[in-house]
Amino acid sequence: MVYTIFSTNIHYRQLDIFCMRITKVTTKTGDDGKTSLADGQRIIKNHPIINALGDLDHLNSIIGWAEVASSNKIFSQELKNIQQDIFNISGDISLPDGDSALLSADRIEYLENKIKEMSKSLPPLKEFILPGGSEFNSRLHIARTTCRNSERSLVAMHQKQDRNDLHAKYLNRLSDYLFLLARVVGLKKNQEEEHWELNK
Repeated sequence: MVYTIFSTNIHYRQLDIFCMRITKVTTKTGDDGKTSLADGQRIIKNHPIINALGDLDHLNSIIGWAEVASSNKIFSQELKNIQQDIFNISGDISLPDGDSALLSADRIEYLENKIKEMSKSLPPLKEFILPGGSEFNSRLHIARTTCRNSERSLVAMHQKQDRNDLHAKYLNRLSDYLFLLARVVGLKKNQEEEHWELNK
């Protein structure tokens, strides 16, 4: 898999690794149940690193699926930028020595600022809300729950080896961002939020 570089805080060795391009989709090298990391190391396909990478790939696809349902150019661009972030996280993880830094801490700060901004524009939550609403809302909620899955995979990977906690922090903020964005979209469309009704 090829990862696009959006950070200048990398070493030349990393640049050489990430500039490699795939020339064939079907290589048959994974038929033995193993796959390669960015540095060429071969590991089993159910390794915690590969599980984390697979869940991040799933998350990126779901966010792309949500983005195409958006009619708001600003929201669309934000989601595309998030897709770039997820590729950068994947690029960091795919180097097992842990010295890659494609994801910038500024991106976490950006999400935190967006979370504060959106929270101020929304009525306070009194109860759990039912995921749904418009097509875009629903896809954002699916992206949110998929993000939580990715975060859990990353935490499981961290238990096996010391990695960059910045990635888990980013995913934790991202799930909050996606939840609030779904609420903002509903508010802009004048959709009434449906709440969980206890014992119904």
